[in-house]
Amino acid sequence: AAVDIQTACLGLYCGRTVLSVNGSVETYGDCGVCPRGQRTDDNKICRECMGSPDRYDWLYLGFMAMLPLVLHWFFIEWYSGKKSSSALLQHVTALFECSIAAIVTLLVSDPVSSLHIRSCKVKKLSDWYTMLYNPSPDYVTTVHCTHEAVYPLYTIVFIYYAFCLVLMMLLRPLLVKKISCGLGKSDRFKSIYAALYFFPILTVLQAIGGGLLYYAFPYIILVLSLITLAVYMSASEVESFKDLLVRKKRLVVLFSHWLLHAYGIISISKLDKLEQDLPLLALVPAPALFYLLTAKYTEPSRILSEGGNGH
Repeated sequence: AAVDIQTACLGLYCGRTVLSVNGSVETYGDCGVCPRGQRTDDNKICRECMGSPDRYDWLYLGFMAMLPLVLHWFFIEWYSGKKSSSALLQHVTALFECSIAAIVTLLVSDPVSSLHIRSCKVKKLSDWYTMLYNPSPDYVTTVHCTHEAVYPLYTIVFIYYAFCLVLMMLLRPLLVKKISCGLGKSDRFKSIYAALYFFPILTVLQAIGGGLLYYAFPYIILVLSLITLAVYMSASEVESFKDLLVRKKRLVVLFSHWLLHAYGIISISKLDKLEQDLPLLALVPAPALFYLLTAKYTEPSRILSEGGNGH
């Protein structure tokens, strides 16, 4: 019997699709790009992604889902003004929009109408950038094998952002027009206009830096939450525990940053060993406590006065 000898596929991500299966014998197609929802195995055969996202994958998706929500809240607060009583309702609406968008995104992902998704395991950074590894056997002709090797972690974020944008455009303008009586006509829609700017920016960020964000997001969360907490406390002139208790809003901001700290610590540790990783959560209040204990010693007016007295 003649044996069909096929040359090995070139490149990291080129593979042969399975055309038919007869018992234990499989028939393969030509070497090329794998269909959506498949990636190559060790033998360069395209196989269905039948796994489930692990804990770190879900934490990454949670981080990407939080980005538009945090930006919504920031710009709502920024443009709402001190006299506006509509900020809280807009915050709740933004949370509702992002929550519904996340649920709908999971429901339309494979398997459809289920909150579970099937995925391929992320093995290395290059899995996110398969377009950079298309082989050129004769240095003239390029074999295009670009596909989503990290299915669906790359494209599911774009789908989520699309649903967020659609829901915002359907719900927020009507709400803002009805309740934002304390704002001028030019100011009441500014938080929506801001979203029309940051959604394209987030989309480009995911398209270009999705793989880098996948590995770096725990550290990004910790660094940004530390910086924003220090900036907020400094701008709000919080120098003692008493200053925190004066306004409930300050406590809400503080607890929100603590949640972000905890999320970053959990993402780094992955909670693989609970007895070792859970005690790390005790470090969550440490930055705020350090700031409150040292703020009085770093007051600029005090430093200037002491410097003047020294001369």
